[in-house]
Amino acid sequence: MQIAVMVAGAIAEIVGWWLVATGRIDIWKLMPAVLGAMGVVAVFARPQIAAADTTATFAFMVGLGAGLALYLATRVFVWMAVHWTPFRRDVLEKYGQAGSVSLATTLALSVAIMVPAEELFWRGLWQARLEDSMAPAIAALLAWAAYVGVNLASRSLPIVAGAVVGGAVWTGLAWWTGGVLASVASHILWTGLMLALPPGAGRPALEEGTAR
Repeated sequence: MQIAVMVAGAIAEIVGWWLVATGRIDIWKLMPAVLGAMGVVAVFARPQIAAADTTATFAFMVGLGAGLALYLATRVFVWMAVHWTPFRRDVLEKYGQAGSVSLATTLALSVAIMVPAEELFWRGLWQARLEDSMAPAIAALLAWAAYVGVNLASRSLPIVAGAVVGGAVWTGLAWWTGGVLASVASHILWTGLMLALPPGAGRPALEEGTAR
């Protein structure tokens, strides 16, 4: 049952990103529904654990610290990477899409639906299920690789970079704490800051999209 849900969810996310990448549908009209459904199904498929190897409070605080550190590191990375034209183009495109709806709507769809759902599915279901049959380190590596592979369908350099680096952080947090609370907190804070206080390259595109 869990394996079937894992495969079906991964395929659904790949198809969703492909539809967005090819311009067939707007990201905000599709991905909240796709990821939200994945999160709901993950909860029903497997009991979610907040933190098995530490206290929930400590896991939450560590997650927030990791989210803030990741945001600061991302700002530095974007500041350097935008000198590469393909990356700058994709950054401007994604922030332009974010600006097509209000910041309140973007934050609500992202931090209240998409981000928690992704964590419940990829860390709470995928990674935890793999740990049932293999060493935790191997399970974490495979779950991270699958997460990155699925996000390749977005054809977006910023999204793939976020999946590679952010995915490693969130996978590591889930592995270390034995649950999803730390990774959820980290992912939510990082995403919220990236939208509310975007890196310099993304700010003009976000403001331009909002002004339309």
